Amino acid sequence: MRMLQAFKSFLNVGLGFVYPEVCQLCGEARATQAESFLCSQCRASVRFIKPPYCERCGLPFDGAITNEFECSNCQGHQWQFSSARSAVIARDQMLEIIHRYKYQHALWFEPFLADLLIQRSRPVISLDTRDWIVPVPLHPTKQREREFNQAERLARRLSQATHVPLNTSFLRRVLPTRTQTLLSREERVANVRKAFVAREAPDLAGKRIVLVDDVFTTGATTGACARVLRSAGAGDVCVWTVARGI
Repeated sequence: MRMLQAFKSFLNVGLGFVYPEVCQLCGEARATQAESFLCSQCRASVRFIKPPYCERCGLPFDGAITNEFECSNCQGHQWQFSSARSAVIARDQMLEIIHRYKYQHALWFEPFLADLLIQRSRPVISLDTRDWIVPVPLHPTKQREREFNQAERLARRLSQATHVPLNTSFLRRVLPTRTQTLLSREERVANVRKAFVAREAPDLAGKRIVLVDDVFTTGATTGACARVLRSAGAGDVCVWTVARGI
């Protein structure tokens, strides 16, 4: 234990040389490794999602809506997930944090992102009795390029916080699809239509799954994953992401 603590202290000192205790987003205010190198002002810019929102996809709405409703995008759409929820709105600084985490290996942002997800999802998951947490997989080629799967890392932290077991073998990505960023909704759906396969297994049959990703935009990716999980025998799939595109 002492050796581990000493190693962590040595690592923190080393990180202090590489990444000075300054906010890695604004580059001005002081921020420590324990704060994910994010200052209080940048943290305060995060917009948590609160009701009212669509009961199916979680899209937030302004106004004094008190009754449960589904948005026009969900009406008539045969989603295979029962609900999708996100912790915060994907905008401005939040998008920058996620982009740098995913594409620039800025792993110091991970505890902050995971904490947002855990804050919002843990109370719901604890009341909902879920059997497995399953991350949206990357294609092996892309994972080798990126060196990690952000959805899996966030899902692992959520699993530790909720004590719902993580499973990374139920779902596989078999097609190296184009990035979804610049595609329309219809193009996104077509892009991932055959990208995923699920492993039929006794451990999946009838189980209630939490599907985890970093960002929910149109629902094309998580919808495709939910569809193959349900086809393989899952009883119910809900989606949780850190951020929600508006």
